Amino acid sequence: MNQLVTAFNLAVKSFKNNVSRTVFSLLGIVIGVASVILIMALGNGIKAYVIDQVEVFGTDLIEIEVSIPKTKHSSGENIQGLAGATKVTSFKLEEAEKLAELDNVAAWYGGMINQGVISNRNENKTSLIFGVSEGIKNVDGRFELERGRMFSKNEARSLNKVVVLGSKLKEDLFSSQPAVGQDVKIEGKTFEVIGVLKERGSGGFFDFDSLIYMPVQTLQKKFLGIDYIQFAFFKVKDTSRMDQTVVQMNLLMRDFHDIEDPQDDDFVIASITEAVEIVEDVFDIINIMLLVLTSISLIVGGVGITNVMYVAVAERTFEIGLRKALGARNKDILNQFLIEAVLLTLIGGIIGIVLGFVFSQIFERLVAFYGYNLNFSITIPVILVGFGFSSAVGLIFGFKPAQKAARLSPMEALRR
Repeated sequence: MNQLVTAFNLAVKSFKNNVSRTVFSLLGIVIGVASVILIMALGNGIKAYVIDQVEVFGTDLIEIEVSIPKTKHSSGENIQGLAGATKVTSFKLEEAEKLAELDNVAAWYGGMINQGVISNRNENKTSLIFGVSEGIKNVDGRFELERGRMFSKNEARSLNKVVVLGSKLKEDLFSSQPAVGQDVKIEGKTFEVIGVLKERGSGGFFDFDSLIYMPVQTLQKKFLGIDYIQFAFFKVKDTSRMDQTVVQMNLLMRDFHDIEDPQDDDFVIASITEAVEIVEDVFDIINIMLLVLTSISLIVGGVGITNVMYVAVAERTFEIGLRKALGARNKDILNQFLIEAVLLTLIGGIIGIVLGFVFSQIFERLVAFYGYNLNFSITIPVILVGFGFSSAVGLIFGFKPAQKAARLSPMEALRR
């Protein structure tokens, strides 16, 4: 123990005697560790944000979306096809209603998304029209009315021209005036406002407060002239049976569409839990890759530590010889220079962690200024990684110089 204390004191004395050299050798470690901390904080923050967007409708849900046959749901070919001229028209509201009869389904809704101009007197706004069935209020846990009511099943089937407005859209069109009971025009057609939602914010990559909700049948017949839907959500009773329910839905959908080969599926069924797991896996891989890239700066810093330690060994050759002549063993000299290298990198690591925290807070406030709520927090694992990297750099890049010092002959060292 006394030998370790002595080695520590000698390391501190060496730093004090060579302040400028110590500062420059710390610079590479500080930049490297700060980069690692910042990248991990940013990665974790963005990952949490994306997962929150995926989970915005709830975690006990199964979603069915249309998909182009013989393409992967997430492939570029499928996305380009759906965004272009290719339309999958086989998914009907009646099919979703039959799927909802499964014993593990508690509630459901189907829907379409379109865009239109909504106006009230002299106010005109372009907004997304969210055509949904009335069951959305039982599926979406964040769907809450502030005023009025939701449209009924009879109103939906009768193609009644009624809408529910998001809170921001209501403010844009009616300001402080009441909206419920008033009329608005959507693409020139008159609709009655029967409800206004509570403020909800953004989620699922769009602004809920600026949406127009109307019966999906009304959107289909009055605007689009179609009889199919784009998606459906199903709330399950027992999440432990979610996989089993997904299998049942796949079989039923293939039966509805006379599909024998799964590659011919014109739909995709996935649970929100499965989607979250995929997102987590993707971001874990991305974070590892970014961590590897930012570690290059630590390697550069480590090379600097090696050079500094070699210089220290050369400058203190006489000191090493004297210590050996007085009974110091090779192990004692090795420990002395290793402790010096590790202490140097740990100091750099602490400074790097502090700087990483400061810059992560700056980035957090910067993205908040643009309306994104991302939390770039520095967690205990992140701090441990910072310390681990800095310690490893000290041990790895300080070992060879320390070994050289330990192997010096006492007589040769004293002669120099």
